Amino acid sequence: MTDSVAAPSPCLSTLYRDHSRWLESWLRQRLGDRWAAADLTQDTFMRVLAAERSNRLPSLREPRAYLLTVGKRLLINHYQRRSLERAYLEALQHLPEALAPSAEQRWLVFEALQALDELLDGLPVAVRRAFLWAQLEGLDYASIAERLQVSSRTVKRYMAQAYEHCLLVDL
Repeated sequence: MTDSVAAPSPCLSTLYRDHSRWLESWLRQRLGDRWAAADLTQDTFMRVLAAERSNRLPSLREPRAYLLTVGKRLLINHYQRRSLERAYLEALQHLPEALAPSAEQRWLVFEALQALDELLDGLPVAVRRAFLWAQLEGLDYASIAERLQVSSRTVKRYMAQAYEHCLLVDL
């Protein structure tokens, strides 16, 4: 049986061999968790591989700087997901036991929240907030504008930016 996934280029293999331990060590120092650091290291190199395959990988004169940038972004995402998970679990604690979702339902909701978080990754904070308030809380543009202290016209631009991002994102 042949594997349909192409092997990484020699350049990427060298990049991984030469820098993966360094990146994992850097992440481990920040996380205090070797398993999470190993996961984020692999995620970093998967992003690099995806960039290479889509011809979006820049010329790497400073490979550690590039890996650090990708790794930092993933680290931020990791902390955001952890915060999202804590907020969701806190919200669940306030529900009456009869209304509390099952473990499977909690997992499905959390996966959906993570997918939404990944989908909106890369958007400015104000754009994300506007989009989430509109979609999850059903707020109109005037209410969002008031919360963000911007004009309704700006909120309209934010929403257009968020919709465009959602249509163009490559998950």
